[in-house]
Amino acid sequence: MLELQNLKKAFEDHTAVAGLSFELQKGEVLGFLGQNGAGKSTTMRMIAGVLEPDSGDAIVNGHSIISARRAAQSQIGYLPEGAPLYRDMTPLTFLRFIADAHDLKREDRTNAVDRVIADARIASVISKPIAALSKGYRRRVGLAAALIHDPPVLLLDEPTDGLDPIQKRAVRALVARMAPEKAILISTHTLDEVPAMCSRVIVIDQGRMVADETPETLAKSKPGGLEEAFIHLADSREVDA
Repeated sequence: MLELQNLKKAFEDHTAVAGLSFELQKGEVLGFLGQNGAGKSTTMRMIAGVLEPDSGDAIVNGHSIISARRAAQSQIGYLPEGAPLYRDMTPLTFLRFIADAHDLKREDRTNAVDRVIADARIASVISKPIAALSKGYRRRVGLAAALIHDPPVLLLDEPTDGLDPIQKRAVRALVARMAPEKAILISTHTLDEVPAMCSRVIVIDQGRMVADETPETLAKSKPGGLEEAFIHLADSREVDA
C-alpha cells in the first residue's frame, strides 16, 4: 500500500532524510521512531505530498506522490504534528468543510462526519469553537479530519500527544480496530505506545534507517528492553529539527 523509494531531503547544509526506503502493507501498524530532528516529520510530510523531496518517491496505493500527487493524496489520511485547524470554526463545521474538500456526496458526507465524531469521541464538543478546546480535543478533531474519507493509508504524527490516559486508550483501540483494513504509519516519542499499537518498528537516526524489527524483537535486543534498545540505536547528540 505504501512504498518509499530512496526519499531524500536536505535543508541548506543539514540532511534531514538520507535515502529512506521501506514498504508498508495493509494490516501493518508501523511505529516510526527517532529522536527530535531524526527526520520523522519531514518523511511524513514528503509522503503526504506537502513537502517536495529532493529525490526519490513515495508510492501510495499504486500512485506516485511525485507524478500523481492528487491521486496519491486521496489515498492518505494525514494527521500532522500540531495539526492546523480553523480555530474560529466548530468541529462540526470544520469536519463538514474537510468532507466537502474530499468531494464526498451529501449523504456520504453526513455519514462520514457522524462516523468520525463517534470514532474520535468528540460528540460533546462539536458545537464549541475549536479555539476554546483543550489540546487533547483539538488533537482528536485533527484525527477525525484525517479519517473523514476512510483512506487506506494513515500517517499519524504523534496521535496521542496531549491526550489523557483514557483518551490514549481510546486512540489505541481505534487504531487496533482500523488496522486489519489499513496501512498505518505512526510517529511517536512515547515508547510505551509502541508495543500497545504497533506490529512493526522502524528507528531512524539523522535521516537513515537503523532498525526495522517487531517491537518484541527490538525489546529483547537489550537487557533494558525497548527504551535501552532505542537509546542504543538513536544518536545521543542533539540534532536541530
